[in-house]
Amino acid sequence: MIRIELGVEDLANTRFGISPLAETVHSLRALADPSYYTLHLPWLRSVRGRLDARDGDLLRSLVGASRIPADFRGIPSQPLPDFLTPRPMRFIARFDEELDGLRDTPPSIVRRDLLATHAPDPVPKPLRSGTRSDSRATRALLNAICDALDRYWERAIAPSWPQMLLVLEADTTYRAGRLATGGARLLFGDIHPNLRWSDGVLSVTEMVGDHAVAAAGRGLLLIPSIFANKPAPPMDPSEPPSLAYPSRGVATLWAPPPQPEQTALVDLLGRTRALLLEMLDEPLPTVEIARRLEVTPSAVSQHLQVLHATGLLTRARDRRHVLYRRTPTGDRLTTP
Repeated sequence: MIRIELGVEDLANTRFGISPLAETVHSLRALADPSYYTLHLPWLRSVRGRLDARDGDLLRSLVGASRIPADFRGIPSQPLPDFLTPRPMRFIARFDEELDGLRDTPPSIVRRDLLATHAPDPVPKPLRSGTRSDSRATRALLNAICDALDRYWERAIAPSWPQMLLVLEADTTYRAGRLATGGARLLFGDIHPNLRWSDGVLSVTEMVGDHAVAAAGRGLLLIPSIFANKPAPPMDPSEPPSLAYPSRGVATLWAPPPQPEQTALVDLLGRTRALLLEMLDEPLPTVEIARRLEVTPSAVSQHLQVLHATGLLTRARDRRHVLYRRTPTGDRLTTP
């Protein structure tokens, strides 16, 4: 169990960050063992033919698969090296900036994390050169890792990143609302069963490590993830407090557009507006609504404006987006 001690100042400094680099690394687990990532099977099928075969052993070894079976099965359960999932320096980080930062990781940190991640087992052969005392060998391995991640990002993640980003942004909007209306207990209450908040301590169970971290005014960085299947704080207790966690809405990411039933509501409003009203039981931006329906934002904006003008939707601006949600009147119309 890992315990993160948060004071009043830390809760006031709790914030969110989105990391495309961390998402890229987390996704390697899905490739290594698809049986734990059934929601992502459409994505897995789409990327299989795009991957660069020369990078396979190196990338899979980063997430614990020292031997790469032909069907990508058999990944053991172990944490990721901290240096591969750096804290995003802004709310939405850019992959190229994070990759540049990864290349600058000190060799001592690379060695520390590789050895700690795989202990007590030996470090997989593709990574072994990075654990030597020779800094040149460690830097050479780090550059090879960065080059492989860059190629993997372009083939496997970048084509779907706009859709992934919308899901992650929607999660942060939901979580920020929970924090604003119910404080830390409501914020942490439904993230994951392994997470528990009590008496100023956030506990993460079923972890390899067992230690306590005092935030001590540094706050907590929350990082939603498409591919994380459980909460994951840094392995090393000296790292600033952060927590990657499974994002809400992942089931909608690869699903086909929803189809409304033929009901009186469809007869009253029309198919598209009835479907929009059914969807908007939570705040969503126009671009996310359009993504789920597989249409352009302009195709739904007029319908949203009509539903808003008739009092069935409310709207509010959140940073770059206008969020729409059903009003109590809209709730009554959609209640069976």
